Amino acid sequence: MSAPLPAVDYLKIPEDGEPYLQGCKCSNCDAVYLGDERSVCSKCGSRDQMVASKLANTGKLYSYSIVYRTFPGIEVPYVSAIVDLDGGGTVKGNLIGIEPDPANVQFDMPVEVVYDDALGRKDKDGNSYLAYFFKPAS
Repeated sequence: MSAPLPAVDYLKIPEDGEPYLQGCKCSNCDAVYLGDERSVCSKCGSRDQMVASKLANTGKLYSYSIVYRTFPGIEVPYVSAIVDLDGGGTVKGNLIGIEPDPANVQFDMPVEVVYDDALGRKDKDGNSYLAYFFKPAS
């Protein structure tokens, strides 16, 4: 069986290491962005100063929404979250490992990035996918 494919292009799966989220950092002002296809910094306007950067696997919950509306194959409710990663970068994903109730979810709560199967999804060739999620930090 082949290795899983990344669910998004900024999720990197090295052959000899752990998966990670890829970002880019401005060499001029240190602003950090998700993905690595940027040539201009939105913060300072510098051109060609962006350097590929491995993003942190820890951060804090910035915002969230508990989703109740479903789509075929999607279990609800679930927590859709926006996380500010330690060291820079903001990422949207699902918060898992917590009951989807506002009483349990706190703004600024520490979270960790975890990598797991993309809910059993496969492409037409039968390839599985690896996705990232957030969970409360232990």
